[in-house]
Amino acid sequence: MLNSPRNTTTSITTATSARGSGGAVGVVDRRVPVAVSAPDPISREGAVSQLRRHPEIDLREESGPGTVALLIEDALDDAALTRLRRIVRSEGARAVLVIGAIRESELLDVVECGVGAIVWRHEATAHRLVQAVLAASRGDGDLPADLLGRLISQVGTLHRGAAGRPGAPSLGLAPREVDVLRLVAEGLDTGEIAGKLSYSERTVKNVMHGLTTRLHLRNRAHAVAYALREGYI
Repeated sequence: MLNSPRNTTTSITTATSARGSGGAVGVVDRRVPVAVSAPDPISREGAVSQLRRHPEIDLREESGPGTVALLIEDALDDAALTRLRRIVRSEGARAVLVIGAIRESELLDVVECGVGAIVWRHEATAHRLVQAVLAASRGDGDLPADLLGRLISQVGTLHRGAAGRPGAPSLGLAPREVDVLRLVAEGLDTGEIAGKLSYSERTVKNVMHGLTTRLHLRNRAHAVAYALREGYI
């Protein structure tokens, strides 16, 4: 069962300030549609009760385009991977995976299914679930630090094993795409990447959108995995 919810409420707002003119700050609220799926009713109701406390979450019965699907699993099997692929590829939803355990051999499969946010079940507080849902709704990655390290290690092993093979496909990444992905792999968000590279946040978003669209990648985590596999970062 998921951990008990905290008595805190996280608000999702987008603040736009008028710079240089002393203008007022305008705030725009939006709710994120979320559908919860679990192998047993107790786990599902536990997650639903936690998310229901947060006004930025709009709970739905079914996932679909524009929806964040939150899937709870003890461990991965073929059936779980099939559900992930169906939800992301066929239904057009973004996915958050809440998992009890995952093997290294399964991690890249999960990322390539289109899952950008993963939460350990023992860390699945209300705050952590909302954080992952909001990241997924933006198309951002949100992996526990230990999983990110394992992903980088696994992809590095795959790349070294493929080194020297003739005719290996090239992603054809531009230098600034590599710069952005390298910082994404380090866990920086859009604003931090913009500051590091002296870009605007819009430029960073355009770079990510351009490369994920061109290479048919599903999210930031998928883009990082492919860049690592091909030896760009």
